[in-house]
Amino acid sequence: MKAKGALIILIILAFSALAAPIVAPYSYKHQFRSYPAAPPMRIHFFLKTDGGYTFRPHVREIQRTPEGYRETGRICNVHLLSRGKLLSCECPCFLLGSDSLGRDILSRIIYGGRISLSIGIVGVCITAVLGLLFGGIAGYFGGLVDMLIMRLTEVLMSLPSFFLLLSLSVVIPPGLSSAQTFLIIVLILSFIGWAGFARVIRGMVASIRTSDHVVASLAMGAGHIRTLIRHVIPLTLGYTVVVMTLNIPAYILGESALSMLGLGIREPDPSWGNMLAEALNISILADRPWTLAPGAFIVLAVIAFNVIGESLRASLVVKEKGQ
Repeated sequence: MKAKGALIILIILAFSALAAPIVAPYSYKHQFRSYPAAPPMRIHFFLKTDGGYTFRPHVREIQRTPEGYRETGRICNVHLLSRGKLLSCECPCFLLGSDSLGRDILSRIIYGGRISLSIGIVGVCITAVLGLLFGGIAGYFGGLVDMLIMRLTEVLMSLPSFFLLLSLSVVIPPGLSSAQTFLIIVLILSFIGWAGFARVIRGMVASIRTSDHVVASLAMGAGHIRTLIRHVIPLTLGYTVVVMTLNIPAYILGESALSMLGLGIREPDPSWGNMLAEALNISILADRPWTLAPGAFIVLAVIAFNVIGESLRASLVVKEKGQ
């Protein structure tokens, strides 16, 4: 996957999440009681008529029977940009199937992208701020401050991340709203992730502080804080952007793991992680493999962010060699 392709994928995922009420065919909590665990339905673009084939996007209505679902023979037209939706259908239409409560999986994936993607972006932003703050202070001032901050980072880095994540998630009260749970998960993931980044920033700042322009700034009367913010930290931003891009997948996977285990975003609010909880039952997975669809979106987003991050890292290396 090329960087441009990965960027296009992320733009589509982000746009779909932001415009979920328009892009999603249905509400994430709407239940079609007559269609629990319905299989994916295929869109047909041409309809055979007496005069040949006519372009007419449609699906074939399905009906639940004791033996499973079967097509009734009724043709349901699919309309573009109708009824305030990107796609609308004349009958219940499940392009990726429905879950055990009859909710459209595609719609829930689109709405779930709001949480799964934003947790990664917000989480790395908080991590970057903490890493730049503590790493910059430790590298610039050195001495006792450096020793205390580095010992703290070593303690955090020595803890098993996933088990620490599980332990901290237990403190999330069950009665919280999804917005409150979202905030707590972001804070937990950021608390775990900033230490390693801060150590690298500390090393970069320690080498930058002896450069000529930093010494000149201090000689002209600029304070340490002003020098740090205006002349030292900006030189680390290239590396920071690369690390942020590469770390977003870790936050997406962390939220997905917590939600899949029932410790994160809770029903009925969707995230890609809690939608995968249904796939933990091997018998359900064997009968309904389409319940893995949210996992495909997790993999797609993770690969896209990694590809962009690697492309940025390669560009940064080439730029540094050119200097």
